[in-house]
Amino acid sequence: MALVWEQVVVDAADPGALADWWAEALGWTLVSEDPDEYEIRPAPDRLPGLLFLRVPEAKAGKNRLHLDFRPDDQAAEVDRLIVLGARRADIGQGEQSWVVLADPEGNEFCVLGGRPAG
Repeated sequence: MALVWEQVVVDAADPGALADWWAEALGWTLVSEDPDEYEIRPAPDRLPGLLFLRVPEAKAGKNRLHLDFRPDDQAAEVDRLIVLGARRADIGQGEQSWVVLADPEGNEFCVLGGRPAG
């Protein structure tokens, strides 16, 4: 039996706005839009995607699952994401080589430093 990773589902108060934000942040494409469900992917025929679903409740507490991204230039990418609307987040990580940010609805994600040699 084989599994194919289809998507990560993200609860959102405003799925359209959050899908648009992540599409801009990642350079991905909107492939499905419905008032309660939006999906973005790296390209229309590429997986995995991010599926944003409307939920009535607000985010509460730290994410139990988050995404990590490794850019070519960590500082430049953090600055770009903050300009787009991300904010720095303190989840108790202390001083680390990665930067924790939160998207416009408060979902944390990490921007990693350069990949170690080897």
